[in-house]
Amino acid sequence: MMTSRVRMLSGFNHNLKHRGKTFHIQTEDGGKDNPQIITHAFLGGVILDTVRTSYGDLLEKPNWQDALRGRMKAQHLEEIRKLFSGAFDEQTGTPPEDD
Repeated sequence: MMTSRVRMLSGFNHNLKHRGKTFHIQTEDGGKDNPQIITHAFLGGVILDTVRTSYGDLLEKPNWQDALRGRMKAQHLEEIRKLFSGAFDEQTGTPPEDD
């Protein structure tokens, strides 16, 4: 007997250098039973920022997993933009760029 199982989508993980420090950005799918996209920004294992976005509105749509993948990617890229815009510099003691 075949059953229709819906797995969580695999997420995105990037290690990124910013002003001499290596940050880790991770985005995950909470799964159909917990329909959230969760993104964390880390420095040295410490969570600097967390973004949670519900995707319950997608579950009844055809091809909802494709739409979810797009939202996950957009949220992940937004967190990377925040990092490179300096959003975490003050809290991590990252020196400002020289002009």
